[in-house]
Amino acid sequence: MNHNTPLSPRPLDHPSRKRPAVLTARQLREHGVTPATLSERCGPNGPWQEVLPKVYVLHPGPPTSEERLFAALLYADGEAMVTGLAALALHRFSSVPPLLGLERIDLLVARQRKVRAAGDVGFVRTQTPPRPHLVGGIPCAPVQRALADAVAELEDAETVRLVMTEAVRGGHCEATSIVRELSRARLLSRPHVVEAVDALLAEGRAIAENRLSDMVRCFGLPDPVWNVDLRLPGGPHLGGVDAYWPEHAVAVEIDARAPRQDEDALWSEYARKREHLERLGITVVHITPKKLREALEQQAAVVRTALMASVDRNPASYVVVLPR
Repeated sequence: MNHNTPLSPRPLDHPSRKRPAVLTARQLREHGVTPATLSERCGPNGPWQEVLPKVYVLHPGPPTSEERLFAALLYADGEAMVTGLAALALHRFSSVPPLLGLERIDLLVARQRKVRAAGDVGFVRTQTPPRPHLVGGIPCAPVQRALADAVAELEDAETVRLVMTEAVRGGHCEATSIVRELSRARLLSRPHVVEAVDALLAEGRAIAENRLSDMVRCFGLPDPVWNVDLRLPGGPHLGGVDAYWPEHAVAVEIDARAPRQDEDALWSEYARKREHLERLGITVVHITPKKLREALEQQAAVVRTALMASVDRNPASYVVVLPR
């Protein structure tokens, strides 16, 4: 059952335990509630209340957090998902207020939807809505999109930094995916956002490096040398790598490109470095922070395969390994 599914008639004094006591005017008509009865029950001393246009909570007193969410989705009356601070609150971010403490619930909808903000519900429009994630049965925007929509309304640099950092540390998404969403939303020109992004990318790389170290230790790979520069003897600088096994001539590089940069140009630089190293007989394994988060065992198998294959390759050119 989704939030738009009509309810079968049942006594209104005993609402379903599977959903909050929130219904639309149409659903109430399907239960046999006449306009006169509805008006009477929503009067000054009545037991019901209209919390949004044509959306009713069937009890007096403040709506619960869950009832506010269902009311917002029923008011949207179509494809919509919770975004912004409300979505982050559903993901239990400690850096944002709980749902009851939020003045507004933002919903992400397609640009062509003809819906207007009302009460405590606002709308964020997008040309191409992302696929929603269900959090406790509530459709939510992906964390990186919800975070970008939240940042668009935040002016405090410390709060922006905290929510971004929590998203990465909590394993919700990678730093680069957050920056990509901020770029799409044209938020990277705001000084307090830029400052937070610089700290976020450093945080994201540090977390990825720690996961790479955990991978080597947990899956019994031989110890590499960490964070080194490779050079030809008396020759040019070949580039830095995150881990290197000199006796196997295998290097690992974490792909932590920042979307603020020209991605095509940066990828070309990565490709040139990789081709140069491989011409020298050095195998380069490229790993993204996302793969280190979601598929650590698989990435360990890739590195192990590269190390084992080194015995069948011609010896690599001699390179100088220096601390980076």
